[in-house]
Amino acid sequence: MKKHIVKTLLAALAIGTATFAAHAADFQTRIVRFGYGLAEDSNQGRAAKFLAEDLAKRTGGKMRMKGFASASLGSDLQMQNALIGGAQEMTVVSTATLVGIVDDFGVFDLPFLFRNEREADAILDGPVGQQLMAKLESKGLVGLVYWENGFRNLTNSKHPVAKMDDLKGVKLRVMQNPMYIDMFNAMGANAVPLAFSELFTALESRTVDGQENPVNTIESSKFYEVQKYLSITKHVYSPWIVLASKKWWDGLSADEKKAVQASAVASRDFERKDSREAGAKALDDLKKKGMQVTVVSDAELDRMRESARPAVTKFAAAGHADLVKQLDGEIAKLRK
Repeated sequence: MKKHIVKTLLAALAIGTATFAAHAADFQTRIVRFGYGLAEDSNQGRAAKFLAEDLAKRTGGKMRMKGFASASLGSDLQMQNALIGGAQEMTVVSTATLVGIVDDFGVFDLPFLFRNEREADAILDGPVGQQLMAKLESKGLVGLVYWENGFRNLTNSKHPVAKMDDLKGVKLRVMQNPMYIDMFNAMGANAVPLAFSELFTALESRTVDGQENPVNTIESSKFYEVQKYLSITKHVYSPWIVLASKKWWDGLSADEKKAVQASAVASRDFERKDSREAGAKALDDLKKKGMQVTVVSDAELDRMRESARPAVTKFAAAGHADLVKQLDGEIAKLRK
């Protein structure tokens, strides 16, 4: 009984100390608008909720984050521009949509770059990922952490894609990113750049035949309602990046910046674990919901990789040779 009382008192003391520390720090009452593209019940939505709750705890309820799901504040590009202009505080977007601001981010779209999540985490959280984040500040954005979108796979409504030749003539929605356009055109598809917020309607109306996204996104966005065939290609590992408006960030106190950064790191660890657990479940759910799943053979993936090689060469030649060399060197170290 005495041990129980002592534990209870210690727990209460810890809560009281944390609350006192939060109140003693330099926090103002703030509403933080956090926009994101996926549904509220997606892995992105769950991480946004975690981030909001964690930030509230760290700031004694002073910094209150309000999530806006399902691209309700606009597409990734629109939200990026809103942050730059100071009209929105925070967002999470694909790194692929940042290439128009810092073209070096295209390095993460190189096809078949990572073999697994461990390699991706090490690169994103290491020198390469942090160097790219630092380049955003001069553009009006502050990069905080990388979340996981995951390995991307193909879906379409026409027929199974078991080999590269099956992509011929398929109108495939891709992100508004030159690397994706070049990659899939080289594979024989007809790449159609389109904002994610317009994708479901485009699939439903057959404006496009297919798309490519991680299985979590395919499941949470209910693409199974308008797509029959799923091909496991893992052609690109796609990160998300949590961003803050530099105009807003510069107006925060040191304590507020520290709290936002700490909450972002905590959300990163939560999101990656949650995303990976949800991915396995999502694939099983997609099968149950009627999607026909094809695992593309290693031989066909090698053909796809070779066909996409000119896109890598083109990226390196466009002023990114040193970055590609640095990245290749970091990955080689990891594989040792």
